Amino acid sequence: MKAMKALLLAGAASLVAQAAMAAGLDELPPDVVKRLYDKSMLDPAQPTGPSAYRDFAAKRPPPWTIGYASSYAGNTWRANAMDHLLKEVVPKWKALGLVKDVVITQSNLNDSTQIQQMRQLVDQGVDAIFVCCSNPTALNQSVKYAFDKGVPVFSFTGYLTSPYSVNSSVNYQLAGYEIGKAMADELKGKGNVLVVEGIPGTSASDSQDRGVKAGLATAPGIKIVGSIAGNWTDQVAQGEVQKWLATHPGQLDGIVVQSAAEMGVLRAIAQSGRKDVKIAVGGELGALCSWRKDPKIISAAYQVWPPGDEIELIFDIMMRTLEGQGPKVQSILVDPIVLTMDDVKAKLDDKCDAQTSSWWEVGPAKWGQDPAYLNQFFLRPSDPTAFKHP
Repeated sequence: MKAMKALLLAGAASLVAQAAMAAGLDELPPDVVKRLYDKSMLDPAQPTGPSAYRDFAAKRPPPWTIGYASSYAGNTWRANAMDHLLKEVVPKWKALGLVKDVVITQSNLNDSTQIQQMRQLVDQGVDAIFVCCSNPTALNQSVKYAFDKGVPVFSFTGYLTSPYSVNSSVNYQLAGYEIGKAMADELKGKGNVLVVEGIPGTSASDSQDRGVKAGLATAPGIKIVGSIAGNWTDQVAQGEVQKWLATHPGQLDGIVVQSAAEMGVLRAIAQSGRKDVKIAVGGELGALCSWRKDPKIISAAYQVWPPGDEIELIFDIMMRTLEGQGPKVQSILVDPIVLTMDDVKAKLDDKCDAQTSSWWEVGPAKWGQDPAYLNQFFLRPSDPTAFKHP
């Protein structure tokens, strides 16, 4: 009898597991799953299970009050994202009558402060909260606190591991792999490479760093001679690279740097007088302008987080969820964008400003917001801008 009971319980557990799988990635198009959710190219901690908000709808009708628990404001990427939020995104959704206000807090990379601010936002009565680029586990209790109060939490440009968050970004491990392999190919499979991470401990930085090192490892002749943190900030990266160069006078052939810090790396190399060092370039227009003027820097650039497009995407996902469209999975992933020299020449002339703090935006349609793409991630998809409360 005990054996039969154990067998029945095991069978029930298996059915539950199969149902969970069927209610997650199996609902997405196979080509999307193969391209962006392949386990061999996905951060093992990236949440990909069924969303907790499949049957969710906001407890109040619009216009909604949104909380943005920002974790950092000290780099060009964050400044551009905030500028786009305040000048483009919020006015758009207010004009539609769907958003009343966006309440913004700043925690300056202090997890405890961000946790407190998120709880305060919930207690103040916001209808949803979004965060960016945060510690993947530190906020989980606050996310659960918000969930229990009927307030969904969304994370862009990096994931939270909580089952009660909805995440959006590129597949950073895949993007990092492509960037690392591109550098290995650039150096023809042989050379010394310095890796400049973002903010260690954040999911976007750690995932991309893991991918970069895996991509470099595809060439046995590539040696990683150092790994330092640039904090996604030009000034920090410049100082850290300068210190590293001063204590490592040996041969250096390439630097792979996470974007939002490549201008700092370019300045550090220029000031050091070192020649012929290949440098990975991302989405900073200043760095792309430098590449435009000196094509020998690298052969292709990778945009993995256009700030305005990123914040547009998470807001779209958030509004759809509040409207009851039902996200299918915990993480909605998009493809990184490869930029060629022809792309850059079409956007920037040879008199471009290498000191600009602006960023390359690829446009919402190319960054996950094309309805033909994004609708696939929702159970009851519709145009979120046309929502009318029943």
